[in-house]
Amino acid sequence: MTLSRRGLLGLAGAVGAVGAAGVAGAAEPVAVAVAAADRVRTGFEQLAADGYRVLAGQKVGVVTNPTGITADARHIVDVLHADPRVDLVAVFGPEHGFRGTAQAGGSEGAGRDPATGLPVYDTYDKSGQRLADVFTAAGVDTVVFDIQDVGARFYTYIWTLYDCMRAAALAGKAVVVLDRPNPAGGRRAAGPVLQRPYASFVGREPVALAHGMTAGELALLFNGEFLAANPPRLRVVRMSGWRRESFFGATGLPWVPPSPNMPTPDTALAYAGTCLFEGTNLSEGRGTTTPFEVLGAEGLDRRWAGAANGLGLGGVWFREAYFTPSFSKYAGKVCGGVRLIVHDREAFDPVRAGIGLLVTARRAWSGFGWRADQWIDRLTGSDRVRQMVDAGAGVEEIAGDWAAELARFEAVRGRYLLY
Repeated sequence: MTLSRRGLLGLAGAVGAVGAAGVAGAAEPVAVAVAAADRVRTGFEQLAADGYRVLAGQKVGVVTNPTGITADARHIVDVLHADPRVDLVAVFGPEHGFRGTAQAGGSEGAGRDPATGLPVYDTYDKSGQRLADVFTAAGVDTVVFDIQDVGARFYTYIWTLYDCMRAAALAGKAVVVLDRPNPAGGRRAAGPVLQRPYASFVGREPVALAHGMTAGELALLFNGEFLAANPPRLRVVRMSGWRRESFFGATGLPWVPPSPNMPTPDTALAYAGTCLFEGTNLSEGRGTTTPFEVLGAEGLDRRWAGAANGLGLGGVWFREAYFTPSFSKYAGKVCGGVRLIVHDREAFDPVRAGIGLLVTARRAWSGFGWRADQWIDRLTGSDRVRQMVDAGAGVEEIAGDWAAELARFEAVRGRYLLY
């Protein structure tokens, strides 16, 4: 039996005011019980409530994935396609694909959406003129971006946004970003800032590891700081009801995994720190039901959890854990390690937790090692974290090393905050 896109996406409802200025398998949306009056209204809902005026008279293409849903879990592509006020002519899929079925570092390629008949173009691994040519071939006037981010610099959707903005400027297209919450909150930024020699698809520009911004705010920052020489025509459709101190559970919105290994908002909360283990020979929990919340390796034992708890990091406990990944590192092998238990979201700093786990893993396990390609440097944004961990530095010393650059980023970030 062949599933339609509706079956694969677990589909996606709409409404506000427009502000000027972007585990393998599908999972069902997770509904959060919040009073309707207190619920966040996404950028798409605000766009729809305004009668799609921003898109009037434009041939529209949408960059989205399974997270591009309405409050009642319909997909925005279905909603836009069915509305005669919008001339939707194309869909663009990012890493993991429009349907979200591809694992990290993959996409679904081009094709045609069986539900709407719209052409689906693949943006993954495309940037600059090559991506501009895709927009031109699609015949769009305006590129709409609506994807749920998770708040970490190395989560690639924000760089898909950046690449789309740059390509849109080259192709003479407008960009409309439909804003969504940062599920990890947005009171502050945290962690090291990318140094340009270490730029890649997990970080194009100098942004803090946990940026504390929404996609719309980042789009404004990109235009103002990094694309200023040739910026696209940009409009950000703001949310209503979102507060910077809010975590995803307070939004009242359904959660759809933004990628196959981002099953819950709790995963997103830990990700900015625990994804650093992609740069090591330890498992980051891929191939388990709790990726990025369990970490470990064959041969590790309870001593790591004890050492991590001994750091006294705020808001988190580390529990001894054992797991057997079904794929990725140590597939089919029993791993020992830790499970993160975040007991106080306000006090929890995922980046410090990630650094603390790196420091203690190296001390507790003689088998600890970095990936041979020094991927950790791409993730952290320079070689300094790796070198300091290797030199035996502690969490506070390592965090102190990035304090000045983080303060500079915070000052820049403040100019682009919308909420």
